[in-house]
Amino acid sequence: MNNMENKRNPPAPGFSAGLAALKELFGPRNLLGALAGMRRHLGYVFRMPLPGFSPVFLSGPQAARLALTSGRASLRYRNEADPVTALLGHGLLVEDGQAHDDLRRQVMPALHRKMVSGYIEKMWLRTDQVMAAWQPGQTYDMLVEMRRIALLIVMDTLFDVDMTPDLERLFPAILDLLGYISPGLWLFGAPRKSVSGSLGLLDDYLFGLIHERQAHPTGGADLLSSLIAAGMEERLIRDQMLTVFIAGHDTSTALLAWALYLVGRQPQWQPELALEAAALPGGAPPEPEQVESLRLFGQVIDETLRLYPPIHVGNRLSSADWSVCGFDIPAGQRVMVSIYATHHDETQWLDPERFDPERFAPGHPVTPYAYLPFGGGARNCLGANFAQVEARVVLARLFQRHAFRLTRRRVHIHMGATLEPRPGVFMRVEPR
Repeated sequence: MNNMENKRNPPAPGFSAGLAALKELFGPRNLLGALAGMRRHLGYVFRMPLPGFSPVFLSGPQAARLALTSGRASLRYRNEADPVTALLGHGLLVEDGQAHDDLRRQVMPALHRKMVSGYIEKMWLRTDQVMAAWQPGQTYDMLVEMRRIALLIVMDTLFDVDMTPDLERLFPAILDLLGYISPGLWLFGAPRKSVSGSLGLLDDYLFGLIHERQAHPTGGADLLSSLIAAGMEERLIRDQMLTVFIAGHDTSTALLAWALYLVGRQPQWQPELALEAAALPGGAPPEPEQVESLRLFGQVIDETLRLYPPIHVGNRLSSADWSVCGFDIPAGQRVMVSIYATHHDETQWLDPERFDPERFAPGHPVTPYAYLPFGGGARNCLGANFAQVEARVVLARLFQRHAFRLTRRRVHIHMGATLEPRPGVFMRVEPR
């Protein structure tokens, strides 16, 4: 708590810099480049005064650690004014306090390391399913293809559901809902567009799965069966399913698409990746220890997450007056923990804009809280291990079966629900 004496407000950029940042929010570079520049000039804590929207941004290991650990009690995740709360209801990600802790305990078993090891076969086979539609020598948008893989995997592993018959039917609705929770004019008080049709379509699908499982229990340990067995109310089950469905697939989609793009931009990494993938069995899914042994794939994934963290900012609302790095934050203030700026901090990372998987080679320590792709502290991402195993399995299978050539080298960051490469990652595929 702050004693409210000798208040020191976070610095803010001048009018022209603020206006430039506002323009970049809706431009091809978005706000991220402007924020990184302001961090260099203003420090690790600063305020962005925009019309109707004046958040405080935090970055760097010290500020991030405070926000994610000792300052967590003064920050809440739920903001009734934000579309993500309207969409997810009382999902795990938008709950605080005891409600969050109780939900976390119920969701955690399905994402336990031992359970994730048992998902490897499904991850492998769903990757094969999508690749089976690829024609040799043809070009595909890997942002779209990786979304298909990620959607099939999250439904099969966590809900024991084959989404194949409904994938193409629901695809546009899923994209519509992702656009609904993306940064936009709603931040400045503009009305949000209606997504009732898309939400109704997805809700019908999810409630249908709940009712089907209630009528025909499988006795499985998947998340859907576990929540039903625990006696959770249907609407609350829907909220957890939608939370895991949206957050689980969209973050993986972004990670996989960016990894393919980065390796496509620097194809010298492909032969070594293909060699590492070739050591895995070709006719059967790998064992957990074989997935763990994929050293270079792990480094590529870690470096991709550094350059383009899917969740690039932690959006909070201060529930009490508190202080961070000598600055006072009043109650009711929107606080943004900029993971992207932290990952691009030249005091922590040599030549931070360069793609270099060797940064994460054994023996290369990383400053605590300088690397936050899965957050940190008591509310670190429950799906971190799931995401890392999934990315290794999917990428290894892709490079085991295909060679990839980037056909469109220029992309820009799209600041949607996650950071995405736009207009897409177009790659020509050839069988190995």
